[in-house]
Amino acid sequence: MKKYFLLTVFTLVATLWANAQNLDKMQWFNEPESYTIRNGKLEMDVPAQTDYWRIAHYGFTVDDGPFLYTTVGGEFEAKIKVSGDYKVRFDQAGMMIRKDPSDWSVIELKEPIQFLWLKAVRRLDAIELYYSFDDKEYTMMRTLWMQDNCPLMVGPVAACPDGQGFKAVFSHFKVKHLPDQRRVEWLMNNQ
Repeated sequence: MKKYFLLTVFTLVATLWANAQNLDKMQWFNEPESYTIRNGKLEMDVPAQTDYWRIAHYGFTVDDGPFLYTTVGGEFEAKIKVSGDYKVRFDQAGMMIRKDPSDWSVIELKEPIQFLWLKAVRRLDAIELYYSFDDKEYTMMRTLWMQDNCPLMVGPVAACPDGQGFKAVFSHFKVKHLPDQRRVEWLMNNQ
């Protein structure tokens, strides 16, 4: 009986985890009018005058860019390849990790690039953010505090605050579960 129950739970968890990384099974926050999902790749026409902007000295908050997400709990590593046909100042595409609309990070690029890899590693109450131009060597751009043991929304995001829109492409999206460090330590100390 116990073996059957454990197998059922494992199968259910494995099925949910596999579906979470299938882009066409994910949920939209501000679904764009025009996009396609095919062979693990999301191509979208990023709508004009969309953004994610928090309260600052400018005096406004905006929360209307397209964001395709899956909900992830516990510790994880998320990775995605991003490219865009950027047209004007502030055109942006990337990966969002969202608990609520209170924080964001940006990488400023000095010259146009063909694509960029983004990676986030969540351990306990911290998230480390990295970028790479080749998916081999990653550079850390930020470490941020995030309440542990709370689900987060993770996935591709884009915005076009100033322009008339642009095309963005996202591929190789993957979320890998990482064992909870506290549980691993407890198990090692209580064998």
